[in-house]
Amino acid sequence: MSRVGASSPLFLALRQINQTVVKDRRRQPRGQKTTLKDNERHMANLMDEFEALLTESFEMDTPDEGTVVKGKVIAIEAGQAIIDVGYKMEGRVDLKEFANPGEAPEIAVGDTVEVFLRSAENSRGEAVISREMARREEAWDRLEKAYADEERVEGAIFGRVKGGFTVDLGGAVAFLPGSQVDVRPVRDAGPLMGLKQPFQILKMDRRRGNIVVSRRAILEESRAEQRAEVIGNLTEGQAVDGVVKNITEYGAFVDLGGVDGLLHVTDMAWRRVNHPSEILTIGETVKVQVIKINKETHRISLGMKQLQEDPWDLVAGKYPLESTHTGRVTNITDYGAFVELEPGVEGLVHVSEMSWTKKNVHPGKIVSTSQEVEVMVLEIDGAKRRVSLGLKQTQRNPWEVFAEQFPEGTEVEGEVKNITEFGLFIGLEGDIDGMVHLSDLSWDERGEEAIQSYHKNDIVQAVVSEVDVEKERISLSVKALGGDKFAEAVGGVKRGSIVTVTVTAIEEGGVEVEYEGMKSFIRRSDLSRDRAEQRPERFSIGDKVDVRITNVDAKTRRLGVSVKAREIAEEKEAVQQYGSSDSGASLGDILGAALKSDD
Repeated sequence: MSRVGASSPLFLALRQINQTVVKDRRRQPRGQKTTLKDNERHMANLMDEFEALLTESFEMDTPDEGTVVKGKVIAIEAGQAIIDVGYKMEGRVDLKEFANPGEAPEIAVGDTVEVFLRSAENSRGEAVISREMARREEAWDRLEKAYADEERVEGAIFGRVKGGFTVDLGGAVAFLPGSQVDVRPVRDAGPLMGLKQPFQILKMDRRRGNIVVSRRAILEESRAEQRAEVIGNLTEGQAVDGVVKNITEYGAFVDLGGVDGLLHVTDMAWRRVNHPSEILTIGETVKVQVIKINKETHRISLGMKQLQEDPWDLVAGKYPLESTHTGRVTNITDYGAFVELEPGVEGLVHVSEMSWTKKNVHPGKIVSTSQEVEVMVLEIDGAKRRVSLGLKQTQRNPWEVFAEQFPEGTEVEGEVKNITEFGLFIGLEGDIDGMVHLSDLSWDERGEEAIQSYHKNDIVQAVVSEVDVEKERISLSVKALGGDKFAEAVGGVKRGSIVTVTVTAIEEGGVEVEYEGMKSFIRRSDLSRDRAEQRPERFSIGDKVDVRITNVDAKTRRLGVSVKAREIAEEKEAVQQYGSSDSGASLGDILGAALKSDD
């Protein structure tokens, strides 16, 4: 059987009966004896009273455990408040449960408070109650209603947790994510701690005890109202004062009195601005012009340069075509370099206009950022705000200079820069190259054979054979250095001339001969008019032989010679002078007569 509790109906009835018996005994005169009938009558009355009290006790509306009840503070001692919750029950609550975060408890004897009845009795016969749990239940009811009605709730940030903060919503603890503290990231949340302020409930789950709130939603709502009011007073083209609130890589946000506008870096000045911090500082007051207002998104675009004179209005007059100016390199790209002629006016020097000689070089190897350079104006497009500049045009064309200094026929010296299958490239003055074609390497050797004797970095001499300034080409010749031996040797020789040659080699197909250092070859069929005498072996090396020139080919540098042609020519001449073989004279007679006349 369970023990009768101090608050049970039976216990209360028995205590009442006992009090009645004691009172009756005190009222009985001293010395008076009670009879058996008196006792029986008295017991009967007591049983009637007991039954009435028991019935009354059972009919009392004793609160259920796990509910919120009202109680009265009857005493404060040892840091606790003793609270009478009625129904002959008392409980204790720590004073700190009556205090808001960061505040002193406000509680006094006689105050009526609501507490949560956790248990009707503990081991000391006292009710187990909690003010904090009562506040939580009360808060949850209030917050659920506010959440359903989408109303704001008041709370105070009192702690920091991973990913955000904790907020006291009048008894219930909610989570405030870091992203929901403000419209922009908050570096120091100290000033916000303990401050009562409104929040918007984003999500809540009573079963799990989770509540997520947002301060940012409240700020955005108020900002939206404020923005709408401020934007309503602004017009495009209007000049206003603002305070620089934040600076980014692409621009700055300017506070126009409750609403922010974006001042893009390209609208800060007519000149190139690499970073907004070059001309702006946070907290600085600036005058800006409203460029555009988006009524739907409430975004405002601002500009500073629009309040200044546009330097492009004077560009055409200040920078005529083919005029030269000094500028500063502001930016270098793969396709060229930008040069600032004055603040707000930049021109592009395309990579093709940077150097006469450096064709396939990155612009960064020709100029450097912030370098002062002299440029020429090549083209101006006012509509597109573009200026085309040239760097190489400020210097003389090195091919023109070379043509003046080294006309055709002049000897030059240079280093072999490159060797290709069709010739040599020689480095010349003015950082330009000239080419020696295979055919211009040697008079005697073929090109492929001649080029094998050259190596990169060799210093060679050559003769300028042609300079084409338009095509930027210089042709050189190595073989022309010693003059044209062939031309010198055959200078007085022409087709039909009779010359004396020296046999240098005897071959099966003919005889190799030499004339003034020039090699030639007499084929077997050209060795004699008489077929029986067309034998190479009848000649010896060193023999002197008279031949007739049959061909002079300056291009192939070859002489065509023939013994047979000489004999035929001599026969014709003898016949013309001394008679014809048709008249009965033999060839021997004619030649004999011719020889005698020569003697």
